[in-house]
Amino acid sequence: MLDFEKLAKAVAGSPGILPVAVQHADTGEVILLAYTNQLAFQEALKQKRAIFWSTSRNELWEKGRQSGETFDLVDVYVNCEQNSLLYKVRPVRGNICHTRNRAGTPRNCFYRRLNPDTMTLENLDP
Repeated sequence: MLDFEKLAKAVAGSPGILPVAVQHADTGEVILLAYTNQLAFQEALKQKRAIFWSTSRNELWEKGRQSGETFDLVDVYVNCEQNSLLYKVRPVRGNICHTRNRAGTPRNCFYRRLNPDTMTLENLDP
C-alpha cells in the first residue's frame, strides 16, 4: 500500500527539509528519493558523500553506511524553485539498495512498478 501520510509526518517532524532525487551518475537510473536539511547538505558537500537527513530518526544518515552500499557525491543540481535537489552519485561498491533480490544482489530501490489496470505492484527484480 502507498503511504500518503508519510511525507506529512516527515515534514512535521523535520522542519527545514528538502526532497532529494538521487540518480546514478553513470546509468541515469533513479536510485531513491531522500531528504536533506542544511546540516546534511553541508556534510554531503564537505565529505562528497550521499548524506541525508533521516526524517524517521531525526539524524544524519549516510546512505549505505550500515549495508556497505555507500555513494560518492558527483554533482548537485537545484530545481528552478530552489526547493528540491538532484544528487548524481556513484556507488562505491557498484550496488545500490539495502534490499536484495532472491539471488542476494542489491537492487534499485524502485524495483516495483504499479500496474494501473489492476492497481497492484509488480516486482521487477524478485
